[in-house]
Amino acid sequence: MTGIEIEPLGSAAGARIHGVNLSRPMTGNVFGQVRQALLDHLVIFFPDQHLTPDQHKDFGRRFGTLNVHPHVKPLDGHPEVLNIVKEPTDRFNFGGGWHSDMTFQQEPALGSILYAREIPAKGGDTMWANMYLAYDALSSGMKQMLDGLVAVHTAEDIYGTNGIYTDDGRTMRTMAAEQASGRAEHPVVRTHPETGRKLLFVNEAFTTKFKGMTRTESQPLLDFLCRHATSAPFVYRHRWRQDEVGFWDNRCTQHYALNDYQGQRRVMHRATVDGDRPY
Repeated sequence: MTGIEIEPLGSAAGARIHGVNLSRPMTGNVFGQVRQALLDHLVIFFPDQHLTPDQHKDFGRRFGTLNVHPHVKPLDGHPEVLNIVKEPTDRFNFGGGWHSDMTFQQEPALGSILYAREIPAKGGDTMWANMYLAYDALSSGMKQMLDGLVAVHTAEDIYGTNGIYTDDGRTMRTMAAEQASGRAEHPVVRTHPETGRKLLFVNEAFTTKFKGMTRTESQPLLDFLCRHATSAPFVYRHRWRQDEVGFWDNRCTQHYALNDYQGQRRVMHRATVDGDRPY
């Protein structure tokens, strides 16, 4: 392989990459093109892939070490792979709200690689929001106010003993903790470590308040930022194909897995690449 074909999918984000077989090691040239496509399009898709869990992990490791989720039970024998399942009888899905993965950790994820093992006949799309565009659209006054502001991110509201994933209406099991591990402080406006662009870095799942403020004081501004960040002009919606692999840059996107396929089964495998500390 000496080159790949990149098919843009949306104006806010998204591209499909043809000519790459992820079950085989990539040459340096192809890897460089794939990495640049991720930076350019924020989320990239590889159709018609047939991966074992080990091959899935091997692809992820080209970008960095792999994360072992502290609160979600992994695929048997593969602690770095989440088995994301929604059965026909389940009421809730995993990832059914706007979020960026693992921002409750000191070094949030670089990105996540999702492999569509079984998709419903209808529904089950995923949406991504472009945080570069969200930041760029803010007024100069708002940007000035946010500059230097720090947000607190925690896993407690999601994975704690009273978190939303303690509900028994789902097949996927999480491991709730009395004090769910994971609390971090990150800048509200982050600079992407590879592109150098500024972006908005708060999300409704894990961002709970601003440093030095109470939750009550923080909520109005946080609500505005989260609504603004996921406005329609910044969003790309993707219809999954069977055996497709999607890879998103978690540093500059949020995503939302739609729960609109009741009575159908959906199975995805996810490997997540570790990132660095935001600045």
